Amino acid sequence: MNPRRPLDLLGGLAPADFMRRYWQRRPLLVRQAVPGIRPPLSAAAIKRMARRDDVESRLVWREEGEWQMEPGPFARLPGAREPGWTLLVQGLDLHDDAAAELMHRFRFVPDARLDDVMVSLATDGGGVGPHYDSYDVFLLQAQGRRRWRIGRQRDLSLEPGLPLKILSRFQPETEHVLEPGDMLYLPPHVAHDGVAAGDDCMTISIGFRAPSEAALARGMLEAAIEQVAARAGQGAGPYADPPLPGPALNAHYRDPGQPATARPAQLPERLVDAALRSVGRLRFDRALATRFLGCWLTEPHPEATFDAPAPELPDMESRWPSAGTLVLDRRSRMQYRGRHLFVNGELAPATAERALRRLADARRLPVSDPACSRLSPDARRCINAWLTAGWLHFRM
Repeated sequence: MNPRRPLDLLGGLAPADFMRRYWQRRPLLVRQAVPGIRPPLSAAAIKRMARRDDVESRLVWREEGEWQMEPGPFARLPGAREPGWTLLVQGLDLHDDAAAELMHRFRFVPDARLDDVMVSLATDGGGVGPHYDSYDVFLLQAQGRRRWRIGRQRDLSLEPGLPLKILSRFQPETEHVLEPGDMLYLPPHVAHDGVAAGDDCMTISIGFRAPSEAALARGMLEAAIEQVAARAGQGAGPYADPPLPGPALNAHYRDPGQPATARPAQLPERLVDAALRSVGRLRFDRALATRFLGCWLTEPHPEATFDAPAPELPDMESRWPSAGTLVLDRRSRMQYRGRHLFVNGELAPATAERALRRLADARRLPVSDPACSRLSPDARRCINAWLTAGWLHFRM
């Protein structure tokens, strides 16, 4: 994707301009972002998905003025003409190629930030109440009409005791009615309330990951623990093969000259100092951050399951085919930094060669690409393994 090429999806803005002027700054309304839009799945198909226990779904409605929410799966849903209910189905991109392709249209934002596609089906008056999100979101109207009210308020206090996060003092400033093909971008913490204006309302949300500082710190600490364990030979983990450079920390605490004490229950200051010196030797550097983030951010969704591969697969290691295309499975996550390549939560045993970077960026790679002729034996072995695991597919 050329970040300087204008996109209808962004109302004629180039992705570079959108990211500079709107991303995490202010809302953007785009009329006919996707002209002639066709939902990736019909309403009937989405309702069938809500019956499955491998699909995350929720039903939201109001009863005697009180908000109610029930998690799926659902053996039965309210009638299509019964007003005021909303069905939310999460992770649509895990289950449908068209939904995954729709999400990939937003890859002018790094994959590390892309999360999933959620769909909302609602009858007249249905919605989830005034709320805010801690992440960026694109709200694409796929079917029917929805009225959105938006406010840039500072007061984000919530109504207590509800199953949903409902703003207690919502103060809308602007209002838009979205028709099929229209889209609304909202940065984090922008208060909004969407209500279906008529039946057969379908809204598709493209959401983004926004890890908390606590999650990042915890992940770095866990990565450091795995690194220390691997260096000490105390166990294997995702960071142990190969271990990252760092202190072995194999020496044991010694205290020659420790005087006799009349207060045996008191912690020795020298032991406290030794603990601080040991942790101070750990390297919380870019290498550790790359390993942690690469493995964590490519970890497949818990509900992702990969299909069995085609019975006849080419052996990419012994004979490279002359035609065809390698295509990443819609559930596969692949990222790289420098020479490191991460696939579905693992550090690949091959470096991020040019062809593999192209596969990660485009999610497909023609086998006739000149860079393929320079693939190393390690890279070809990886491709074979990914084909066998169903992470990657070969298409003629």
